[in-house]
Amino acid sequence: QLQLVESGGGLVQAGGSLRLSCAASGRTFSRYTMGWFRQAPGKEREFVAVIKASGTSPRYVDSVKGRFTISRDNAKNTVYLQMNSLKPEDTALYYCAANSYYQVGGPYDYWGQGTQVTVSS
Repeated sequence: QLQLVESGGGLVQAGGSLRLSCAASGRTFSRYTMGWFRQAPGKEREFVAVIKASGTSPRYVDSVKGRFTISRDNAKNTVYLQMNSLKPEDTALYYCAANSYYQVGGPYDYWGQGTQVTVSS
């Protein structure tokens, strides 16, 4: 099992920034593709960003391109999501997820519990 724990969410004004972290334990983190997803109230969960196990080939949903950056530190078993220029429509519960191979979107093998991001207008 790979355990994932997100942190860094909170309340921020529109235009502000947050950095989400996801700490992994239990298996070899560096072997896994890591993704970020989000789910807003009343909406389906959507893909946000993904990064390969090697730390290359980041990809993003169109709505966050140029504002969000995914990165990872395999020495710290952690993946990050830097979120800048936040908008009220970014409000959601953000999840990190791990998968044994690179893919955009789900399903993924392991999921965290999520961290809430709320952007006020």
